[in-house]
Parts: sequence; structure tokens; C-alpha cells
Amino acid sequence: MRRVGMTEGKTMKHLFANWKMYLDYTQSIALAGNLVKESFDREKVSVAVFPNTLAFAEVRDALNGSPVALGAQNVNWTPLGAYTGATSAHLFKQAGAAYALVGHSERRYIFGETNEAVRKKVEACFDAGLVPVLCIGETAEDLEQDKREYRLKKQMMKVFDGLQMRAEDKIFIAYEPVWAISRGGEGKPCTPADCDDVLGWIRSELKQYTDKNAPILYGGTVTMANVVSYITLETCDGVLVGSASTKLESFMSLIHEAEKLSG
Repeated sequence: MRRVGMTEGKTMKHLFANWKMYLDYTQSIALAGNLVKESFDREKVSVAVFPNTLAFAEVRDALNGSPVALGAQNVNWTPLGAYTGATSAHLFKQAGAAYALVGHSERRYIFGETNEAVRKKVEACFDAGLVPVLCIGETAEDLEQDKREYRLKKQMMKVFDGLQMRAEDKIFIAYEPVWAISRGGEGKPCTPADCDDVLGWIRSELKQYTDKNAPILYGGTVTMANVVSYITLETCDGVLVGSASTKLESFMSLIHEAEKLSG
């Protein structure tokens, strides 16, 4: 893999908050209500939150009028039908979502989501008018066996090979090495140098499938202490944040750090 280097941060950065199931219904709405009272420069930083499905509508209402966008943590690929317990990309779009996480490692490795299912969900997002945030990443075992590129290549190929993208379709890629993702704040983040190499490789690999500009994010134990080291990388367009985004002070600190480095 190749190093691409650092940047002065002269482009917009994206900070996406995956609240997972860290917050309950009441806490989700309260955090959204507090977020709307805060301010940041929307010309410099793009912010989106991905709340639990049960709290989605109430979080949307709490954020009404703010520049914070909403995303779904997961979608079903069929718009409507006999799919008990599922919520489709179509329904999330109707409810006010702009983005959807697709293929997050916790969906892949805990719930058994396949590459084929991920592809169908990406296509469903396009059909519904959502922007998919495609999550890819290798496990610790992949890393130990020198199979990082193999794993990432396979995940990308299954989604992008033959994928029909219209002019209006947009997609993000989030590199989230499974071994780096924290569980409640405890994790081993990817080093900035390693992250730079991988994101550069992903950008190069993507050119095999599309000439579209797909922003690439890093996710995996992003904290106030290390966020600057990631968002100053030329290869990194932003971060996908987990537990650090579930507390107002820490999330706003991340946003303001990104704001300083953009513009």
C-alpha cells in the first residue's frame, strides 16, 4: 500500500455519528435536542447522526431547522412487503433520512450479513434516493494473515462490479477495520500512517469501477485525542464516530476540531 501524505485541510470534512445502540429512546432525543442548540460552520463541516430506528422520527423532529443530517443504521433492500421486523431504504427516505450505513462490520460479523446483501442494500439506497455509506474493513485474523487487501478488494468488488450508478447517485466509503472498532470506548485505533496507506489504496481501487468522487471516511475508535491525525490526511474526507459521538461535549469537540482544519 502507498502513502499519500498530509493536507492543510482546505476541503469540507464529514463527521458522521453512529449512535449504534448506546443510547436509549429518551437519551437519543435529549442528545438531539442539545445538538440543535450548538453551532458549527456548515460550509466547512458536514455532520450527520445515525440514531436507533425507534428514536429516528423523534430525533428528526428535535433536529428540525439544524444543519445536522440524519441517517439510518441499516436498511432492508425491498421497499415494501412481507418482511417482519425490517425497515426499508424507501421508508427511511420518507421519514427524512439522507444517508444509510450499509455493511457495517457489526452487521456483517454479528448478524451474518453477506457481501451479496450489502450490494442489494446499496442498490436499494440509490433507488430510494439515499446516500449509502458503504462500510468495509478487515478482521484481526485477516491482518495477521496478510489478507487485508484481499478482504477489502472482495468487499468492494462485490458491491461495485457492474453496479449501475446514475448521475445523481452518490456514495461514501467508510474504512472501519474490525480490529480497531471500540466497544464502548475501548479499542485500538489504526495509526495515521497505516490509515493513510489504506485509504489511498481504497481510492485507487475504486477507480477500477467508477469515475465518481466518493468521499472516504475512517472509523475505528475515533476520539478527541486522535481525530486531528486522521482528518489532516489528504486521503481522509472525514470520520465515522461511534461512542465518542454519544456525548455532547466530546462530539462537539470533534466537530470544532474539524471545523478549524477546513475552509
